[in-house]
Amino acid sequence: MATEAPPVLILASASPRRRALLRQLGVPHRARPADIDEQPLAGEAVADCVSRLARAKAEHVWIHEGRAAALPVLAADTAVVIDDRLLGKPANRADALRMLALLSGRSHRVLTAVALLDVGGLRMRLSDSTVRFRALAAEECARYWDTREPRDKAGGYAIQGFGAAFVSGLEGSYSGVMGLPLFEVAELLHSAGLPVWQECAA
Repeated sequence: MATEAPPVLILASASPRRRALLRQLGVPHRARPADIDEQPLAGEAVADCVSRLARAKAEHVWIHEGRAAALPVLAADTAVVIDDRLLGKPANRADALRMLALLSGRSHRVLTAVALLDVGGLRMRLSDSTVRFRALAAEECARYWDTREPRDKAGGYAIQGFGAAFVSGLEGSYSGVMGLPLFEVAELLHSAGLPVWQECAA
């Protein structure tokens, strides 16, 4: 039985989706969530907000663990945007149904910023995708809430889950909409000298 490869970085997230995506690149890692205030600042542009939060998560985990462990820290932040409004995680059922009604039959943007921090400094990338929803009936939105899937998802849906049934089109990064754009992550890792597919080697 092969032994598990030692981690080459710390993922500043508690998200099982982000962990699964990083494993898809074959990058051995450990996870440590970043305890930061994720509220947007007044008048802050969405791209600036997700970039600031990804950087803050990376810095938090770097200070508390990464630097001492001599491991780079990878962090990400995702926002769903429609009509220049940022849709975070729904506070409750009514909030989720409001979000889904707003997204129904329309296109929206999903921005995910990724940050990699190590002794060489901070590197960042931004993924900007467009997702189109078909028209949604109020009854199916209510049933979707009952699946429990929307409760901790930005915009109130998960493209990789039951929410895929709502998506009629996507331009950009599927993994970015999920919360960790793998093309941009691979670029960051390459720039830091960290190869992908390490866990896939024989």
